[in-house]
Amino acid sequence: MEAMALHAHGQPLQRETRPTPEPGPGQVRIEVEACGVCRTDLHVVDGELPDAPLPIIPGHEIVGIVEALGEGVTQVARGARVGVAWLARTCGHCSYCLEGRENLCDAALFTGYTRDGGYATHVIAEADYVFPLQAEQESPASVAPLLCAGLIGWRCLCAAGNARRIGLYGFGAAAHILAQVCRWEGRTVHAFTRPGDAAAQALALSLGAAWAGGSDQLPDEPLDAAILFAPVGALVPAALRAVRKGGTVVCGGIHMSDIPAFPYSLLWEERRIVSVANLTRQDGHGFLDIVPPAHIHTHTTQYALADANRALADLREGRLVGAAVLIP
Repeated sequence: MEAMALHAHGQPLQRETRPTPEPGPGQVRIEVEACGVCRTDLHVVDGELPDAPLPIIPGHEIVGIVEALGEGVTQVARGARVGVAWLARTCGHCSYCLEGRENLCDAALFTGYTRDGGYATHVIAEADYVFPLQAEQESPASVAPLLCAGLIGWRCLCAAGNARRIGLYGFGAAAHILAQVCRWEGRTVHAFTRPGDAAAQALALSLGAAWAGGSDQLPDEPLDAAILFAPVGALVPAALRAVRKGGTVVCGGIHMSDIPAFPYSLLWEERRIVSVANLTRQDGHGFLDIVPPAHIHTHTTQYALADANRALADLREGRLVGAAVLIP
């Protein structure tokens, strides 16, 4: 198989040929049709996440076709189109797993971080952790960003509760999907982009946002909740200034720069700061069920697998509108 692998943090991925892996018991081998490029992949490449084994193949927004079954697999058929997300495996018996909080499992494995991911022509996944996809859904490239950008956005929205006026900070892959969910649910979206990013602001308005501006601005009305996708700690106090009394600020990234000191008055009046960590399989099934009725459409830029380093650079430098997707 062909793959783009990380051998040293902070260095470009290396193109290489490996033996095509065989699935073990309970596993499936998937021929990758598309793999989204997520900001978490940048954190893996840059060494900002702890204990990442090297070499590793990044990528955890995977759409593909099951082509081989490991021993004991009956829940997935050969030829089925499936999605593979960030959560690769959990222990199933720790207190978090037993409480339905498998996203916090201490022994969890993660696709493209602690287990090889989808920047490749083939990937191995646990059969119990793949998501069935409808063959008649949109193209694999359009579906791939739903497997993380969509799922983590959905979990963030659930953490925001019944908030009606939502601020989305960092209008990239996750926010452009979540804006469509909010519109379908009748919520009002305020989009915050890099200052001066006219393209991202135009995309937000085209997707139904009521207001779009730079992250250095205040919205035209107080927010019930703000969701942060940009990994910039300074946005936390900015979002606290934007939410009303009793409002919630949700931090949706797996990594963020340090949050600067801010006066207690920003947090007072029962404002809250919460984080979202990983996701559960229940999140995946719940979100994917609403994709068809919500008519969610992803805006993507496609790259060849060999151009993975260019895709990562474009994401890092803010040259993308929507989501980047690799096509093997």
